[in-house]
Amino acid sequence: MKTPSTPRPAQKKPDGLPDDDTLLEVLKSARELDVGALARQFGLKGEDRRALRQRLKQLADSGKLNKSGRKSFGAVGALPETGVAEVVERDIDGDLWVKWGQRNGMSDHPKLKHKPPLARLAPLKKAIAQTPPAVGDRIYVRFEQTSEEWIAHLVKVLDQGAPKLVGVVRIGKARKGPRDIRLESVDRKSKDSYTLVAGAIDALEDGDVVIAAPQGGNHRYGPKPARLIEVIGKEDSPRIASIMAIHAHGLKVGFDSSTEAEAEAAQAPDLKGREDLRHLPLITIDPQDARDHDDAVYAHADDDDSNPGGYVVWVAIADVAHYVKSGSSLDRDAREKGNSTYFPDRVEPMLPHVLSSGLCSLQEGENRAALAVRMVFNAEGNKIGHQFVRGLMRSAAKLSYEQAQAAIDGTPDDKTQPILDTLLRPLWAAHACLSRGRRERQPLAINSPERKVQLDSEGNVVAITARVSLEAHQLIEEMMIQANVCAAETLEKHRTPLIYRVHEQPSLEKVGNLADFLATIGLPWNKGEPPRTERFNQLLNSQKDGPHAEIINEVVLRTQMQAHYSAENFGHFGLNLDRYAHFTSPIRRYADLIVHRALIRALKLGDDGLTDYEVKTMADTAEHITATERRSMQAEREAIERYVAAFLEDKVGATFEGRIVGVTRFGLFVKLTETGADGIIPASSFVDDYYIHDDTAHALVGERHHRRWTLGRKIEVQLLEAMPMTGGLVFKALSEPEAPDPNAPRPRLGVRSRVDTALRRKGPGGPKGSPKTGKARQKGITEKSKTKKGKRR
Repeated sequence: MKTPSTPRPAQKKPDGLPDDDTLLEVLKSARELDVGALARQFGLKGEDRRALRQRLKQLADSGKLNKSGRKSFGAVGALPETGVAEVVERDIDGDLWVKWGQRNGMSDHPKLKHKPPLARLAPLKKAIAQTPPAVGDRIYVRFEQTSEEWIAHLVKVLDQGAPKLVGVVRIGKARKGPRDIRLESVDRKSKDSYTLVAGAIDALEDGDVVIAAPQGGNHRYGPKPARLIEVIGKEDSPRIASIMAIHAHGLKVGFDSSTEAEAEAAQAPDLKGREDLRHLPLITIDPQDARDHDDAVYAHADDDDSNPGGYVVWVAIADVAHYVKSGSSLDRDAREKGNSTYFPDRVEPMLPHVLSSGLCSLQEGENRAALAVRMVFNAEGNKIGHQFVRGLMRSAAKLSYEQAQAAIDGTPDDKTQPILDTLLRPLWAAHACLSRGRRERQPLAINSPERKVQLDSEGNVVAITARVSLEAHQLIEEMMIQANVCAAETLEKHRTPLIYRVHEQPSLEKVGNLADFLATIGLPWNKGEPPRTERFNQLLNSQKDGPHAEIINEVVLRTQMQAHYSAENFGHFGLNLDRYAHFTSPIRRYADLIVHRALIRALKLGDDGLTDYEVKTMADTAEHITATERRSMQAEREAIERYVAAFLEDKVGATFEGRIVGVTRFGLFVKLTETGADGIIPASSFVDDYYIHDDTAHALVGERHHRRWTLGRKIEVQLLEAMPMTGGLVFKALSEPEAPDPNAPRPRLGVRSRVDTALRRKGPGGPKGSPKTGKARQKGITEKSKTKKGKRR
């Protein structure tokens, strides 16, 4: 404990204790002392020491001192040198604020008249290799007082990733206490119910969407207690879907104030140390609503006589490394986020707007810093050479995919007509050349349609449409792939560490599952054959016009491993490439920024390249940004599911065409043809038989009549429920199951679900002959089998 160097002479009361003013002044100068240190300072022993402890406790109870521990005291308004604190809020500048004493409720003690001040969490030091804390986390900090505020320096995160939940508040009519404030989780997988018992719960209203933290303890029965952390919106807000996804997955919103300051201070680039590329008529081709443009392209026939029929393709990428220096606040925020996250109504960007949509965006007619690669392809579409340059470019045109495609298809507009012959047709000719090499390479040709949620100005869903794939999309995709390959090859050649984008070949187990499914529809597949993209493509092409094309495409996609980032190279199975790295999107992916810095270091293009520290922590960075990418994907998917459910909420009772895309023991998963929405047909809704899950045949098979619901079949369904808070949809099957196959083996027994067992006892459809509704449905729980005591059978 800290002892003042020059304490004032002790003014002792007749009983040997210093007077109150002396105690308060000493504690004010020391910030925090325990009873023993104070007793030694005043020379107190025995009964006097015990009297001192009692006097300090009285001063604390009266609000004149803060009691910071069982035997430690501090001045009012002061914080200890170190202590446990909780991150309680993030301000509009993105700074985190912490409250001391949350661990045992000290800062909220009812007898404490003067609450301890909040402290601003200082920016993390570069050497701290951990994810920064989030609101609700408990941390151990060192406090420092400046002339303006208290600062908390992070020592250690105690509850990294502490469990939190997002839910909707439900308040009963007879509100007699905190147990009447219930919380319904918006997580469809959650089977728990909660009651809010702590936090600022008095002002809560029914329908508030909040973040809460489950309290500890053993609670076998009834709702579990939870503590309110933050109110984030109302359940009837049109844009609440994205807000819930952001908070449920802990996505950082906004930027630290120091990050914003660095971005605002950025200057437009000049030619110093750069090659002038402004004579190249590079153009950007992006989605219509794109605000950041990080890649530009230009192509022309190769005029080298030794390469007849070949093409030169330029790909220029925004030089983000010029603005985001290693170790800067911009860099720390970008690494923490890992990538931009895209929702139907908003984008949570990796970089501040002034950079992502400003100086780093390759805007038409503006000088922009770029890292560009010049690639040369022969007539067969094979790359025969490339070279990277760090330059200054100026975009000749900003086009949308639809705009460029329309010009090529014969309907140019005023902007594309002047550049049709000089820029667009050469680009398409170069793409035709590259496509020959792509066909020879045989990347995996899976068709994965995407949904686009269209919103009005208020955030309400007006339409859900399928994204149309144009040749313009394929052109940009292939040129970006080739540029990414160049980056990986160059860095390997110069023996410079990098982060690879890897995609490993499917496991034997997944290939075996594929073979089992194909056998159910009469298609052979040799389980012992090593997985090859050519073999998958042969399967897809042979069935592309058949009745099972869609589901085969889906099953082949599920057979693949998930791509990830790695400091080691395992190749990219899907693209059928030996080496691959992400280089072309540094505005929205941290992996690409690392690759840019690696190229700058390897090719000696500046002093802002990859640092030794970044080389040392490359594997950790790869693991971290893989996690942030998957977190963003999950948040994006959940937001879209909620928007889709909101769109379909007023269509309950309507019928739709769909396809069975999943078969489990508790029901069928159906994807609607028109909107791509996913929902479930609970097994409990089938009243004609007891259905058993045959996992080998990917089917539910009737125990008595042997009729079947099989993976991939088309089906007509009726929408029973749409739940915007969870994104859940519940359907009823209107089609009839397939007739039994006399040649099929009897389904394996022993896999009857608890639902099946419950139905056998209660009769088809449950006690009332229909699936459960209400709260259980809101959580996505379609059937629970319970005894009279509430235990699951």
